[in-house]
Amino acid sequence: MASEHLGLFDTPPERQEIQLSLTVVGLLFASLLFVFPLRSTQLGEIPVFVPVLDAFMLFSDLIIATLLYAQAAVFRSRGLTVLASGYLFSALILVPHALTFPGAFAPKGLLGAGISTTAWLAIFRRLMFPLAVISYVLLKSAESGTRTVRGSTAPRRVIEGVIAAAVLAALATLLATRGHNLLPPIFRNLRDTIPTSLLVANAVTIALTISAMALLLWQDRSVLDLWLLVGLSGWLFQSLLNITLLTRYTVGWYGLNGMTLAASLILMVALIAESNRLLARLALHTAARERERDARLMSMDAVATAIAHEIGQPLAAAKLSASAALGWLTRSSPDTNKAISSLRDTIDSDERTFDVIKSIRATFANGVGTLSEFSLNDLARETVSLMDQELAARKVALRLSLDDGLPPVVANRVQIQRVLINLLTNAIESMVATGGRERRIAIRSGLDGRNVQLDVSDSGVGISPEKMAQIFEPFFTTKSTGTGLGLSLSRTIVEEHGGRLWVSAGEDFGATFHLRLKRGPETT
Repeated sequence: MASEHLGLFDTPPERQEIQLSLTVVGLLFASLLFVFPLRSTQLGEIPVFVPVLDAFMLFSDLIIATLLYAQAAVFRSRGLTVLASGYLFSALILVPHALTFPGAFAPKGLLGAGISTTAWLAIFRRLMFPLAVISYVLLKSAESGTRTVRGSTAPRRVIEGVIAAAVLAALATLLATRGHNLLPPIFRNLRDTIPTSLLVANAVTIALTISAMALLLWQDRSVLDLWLLVGLSGWLFQSLLNITLLTRYTVGWYGLNGMTLAASLILMVALIAESNRLLARLALHTAARERERDARLMSMDAVATAIAHEIGQPLAAAKLSASAALGWLTRSSPDTNKAISSLRDTIDSDERTFDVIKSIRATFANGVGTLSEFSLNDLARETVSLMDQELAARKVALRLSLDDGLPPVVANRVQIQRVLINLLTNAIESMVATGGRERRIAIRSGLDGRNVQLDVSDSGVGISPEKMAQIFEPFFTTKSTGTGLGLSLSRTIVEEHGGRLWVSAGEDFGATFHLRLKRGPETT
């Protein structure tokens, strides 16, 4: 479990996620190129446009902050707490931004707003995002290697972050409203900007945004870092467009606000999707561990029961023979011949005990049981269907190449399916640490003389040559949580059916397990 990534901030992105993020950045840049030539075109005045957009972004930023606070509470991360507080500040500052916008709720805005109040609230929000990301990256680097998972729903650090964000939002609102005369003017009237002031404000925002992006690119990136880069890219494009805007209600002004909303919603949807995917993976991992634990307990119980049953009789006989020998020797007239005979019986019982211990695998393995005639192809398709959800959750592609002319086999259908489930489970687990390589499993069937053969190949990490000879030995495992009994029991089942199970190296990566069973009797 220690090697599993459970958080948005420590899970490396996969190739598909990187491609999707690049596509989103490309669309945002294309939007900038589309709007830029038309930026000065005047359109109709829609005062409620900004409050509506602020409502959507408030909803989006609150969801993002909640997701990040939840991760921060579980992993005790200061970096995530600061980042979540930055998003909470951005959400809270949208409320006075909407209330003070000229014409939305009052001709000059509410809360005693000045001409540039709304602009300064927007600037505070634009500055907070890159500052929060920079703090997150620096704190994340300092916390590297010290992450712990603890069960707590509301640690004090998270509560302090919420309070700090609320206080900062209140102070920023007071400064932009009651203290608006202390701030440099951004607008000369309710519509037209002061280009010099706007240039300085956006230049600072651009510098901080580029710094935050550079820090994210410099370190090992996670899923969260990837989508923060997408959000910062949108912030950068918006700032470049904002520098050139001279008045409100132009194509550029509407486009700027639309891009801001799009970047916020994209980040929210991406983080929700990634959180749900990680939650599903964690649930599958937990279920697999529970199955592994139950299987281990059942296997150990089976071993203990077999040992108690099989060696109980020879040990009881050895004790009885030793007691008899002692009795013959402690009599008033010792009978050494009978004592020697009893001691020899004791030795024989001990030897039978050692024979039982050496063959303990066969002792607790299930027998062949009830036989039936069935298609190995149909069984493979049925088994794949049973494991469909786990394959999808692990993003494993499956390819079936089954020979339709394959004759049926005669075997215990339930036991052979246990073998196939074990082979597929091992194949899926072998691909957890493959990195960016495509995860795929191929199942092929065909005839080999009078035998029916099924091959299960994967693109996982493979099996080293020195371990390949031991892989079917009982209690030998390459997994930290394995019992080492699955493949051993699988081979025992197959061999009891007169078949064979072996492994070979994959063509490029991974390993291939070969299952060979005798074909059923031909009918005429």
